[in-house]
Amino acid sequence: MPRASYGAARAQRKRRLRRSAKGYRGARSKATKSIMIAVTRAKAHAYRDRRLRKRDYRALWITRITAACRSRNISYSRFMNGLKKASIALNRKMLSELAIADSAAFDKIVELAK
Repeated sequence: MPRASYGAARAQRKRRLRRSAKGYRGARSKATKSIMIAVTRAKAHAYRDRRLRKRDYRALWITRITAACRSRNISYSRFMNGLKKASIALNRKMLSELAIADSAAFDKIVELAK
């Protein structure tokens, strides 16, 4: 008696893989083996880059705050230390938004930090 094949389950798995590889070029969207490699790698990069995005944004906010502080004659580290001592709990994202959008409010925060 022959062994049972995975028929429907195998077809479903391949269908799911092909759906994930939609839009890929060449064999990466046609050949099952290439699709498996491409999709696995894409998932790994997506997982990694979701974490990298957070780092990149934080670095951007710090750069913006640094530029705004330098134009007001204070270094970033002294500014952040002054905020901590003054018990001002604003995160870097909001500080960078203030530096860009509302410079008057940022001036007041800098004075408090000094």
